[in-house]
Amino acid sequence: MKIMVIQGPNLNMLGVREKQIYGPMKLEQIHAQMKDFAESNNTEIEFFQSNLEGEIVDKIQECYGEVDSIIINAAAYTHTSIAIRDAISAVGIPAIEVHISNIHRREEFRKTNMIAPVCASSVVGFGAFGYHLAMMGALQIMNEIRAVQEMQQAASAE
Repeated sequence: MKIMVIQGPNLNMLGVREKQIYGPMKLEQIHAQMKDFAESNNTEIEFFQSNLEGEIVDKIQECYGEVDSIIINAAAYTHTSIAIRDAISAVGIPAIEVHISNIHRREEFRKTNMIAPVCASSVVGFGAFGYHLAMMGALQIMNEIRAVQEMQQAASAE
């Protein structure tokens, strides 16, 4: 099983920007914890971060046929990007949206969420721990999909 983690704009500044909202952890530290968890669950994981919407769309499209699940923090693009929403929808890969802060308790413009309707689930407001929760969810979804496929194969073999 393979997970792609896609990080949007300004997440490369974690640990520096607005620590009272986003916490003290740097993106590299979050990724190191995710990598450890993935390894302990026999799962491949890759990381990608970009401040550019088109690069995020390209990375989502590159996931088609290559990964089993996407964990995405589209950051500010969550509230504006139809392109990212359409890319997630197009590839048909279970995606879990993560937000470090609780976007529902913040500025009014952050309450518009373009990508949640095309994601399997959303994790918001748990800080950096939200990525761990998203990984647990991704593994569960992938295991359920695999179990259904195995049952279908067994039924067709009979």
